[in-house]
This record gives sequence, structure tokens and C-alpha cells, in this order.
Amino acid sequence: MLNKQKIGVIGENIACRFLENKYNFKIIKRNYRKKWGEIDIIAEKDNMLHFVEVKTVSCETGFDTENIKNPEENIHPWKLKRLSRTIQSYLMEKDTEGGDWQFDTLAVFLFIKDKKARVRFFENIVLS
Repeated sequence: MLNKQKIGVIGENIACRFLENKYNFKIIKRNYRKKWGEIDIIAEKDNMLHFVEVKTVSCETGFDTENIKNPEENIHPWKLKRLSRTIQSYLMEKDTEGGDWQFDTLAVFLFIKDKKARVRFFENIVLS
């Protein structure tokens, strides 16, 4: 049985490969941390900076995602506020405040017994 942290790391690894292989993203940084928050993946595509939150859930078997809690629902308003502050910190640090950027979410469903995964990609989520 995998613990929550290992599941998260596996989900982030899958998310990076998904973004690189399916959408031609260039991964710039993983796990950018400040004391007020963390961004799982910072990537770039077509001169757009993408800040990506990855939410992973482990499933017993099969691809019946209808009856599984949606991991993207774990991004609550307080989490969005922390993410927004962390993104602003990154932009100021890298002196890219005027550049184009967006916030995306990847939901990763891990089917441990089948050694498979399914990914849902939500682009350009509004941070309030």
C-alpha cells in the first residue's frame, strides 16, 4: 500500500510526462515552495507560463471514475488564495510580472493494481 506522499509524487511524475508528451510543455520547476504555499509544476508553452496544481487519487482497479471523488475538488478557496500568493512571489522573483501566465490543474487517477493512470486537464482556472 502506498502512502499519501508517494501517491502524490507518482501523480506529479505522471503529470509532467503528460504535459511534456501530449502538450509539448517544457517543465521549468517542480515543487516551488514558499512558507505560504507550494506550486507543484511550473511549465512553459508558446511563451505562456503555466502554474499547475496536481491532485492525485489512488483507485483500486478499473477505469470507473464516475464513482470516485474528483481530486480537483480538493482545491478550496483558501488553497487558491495561497496558490495566488505563491505565483505572485515566483513572478516577482523571476522578474516576469508583465508576462503571460495561467493557472491549470491536473487530476490524476492512479489504478495501482492495473499499473495505469488516467489524467484530466483543466486549463486557465481563475484565481480569486
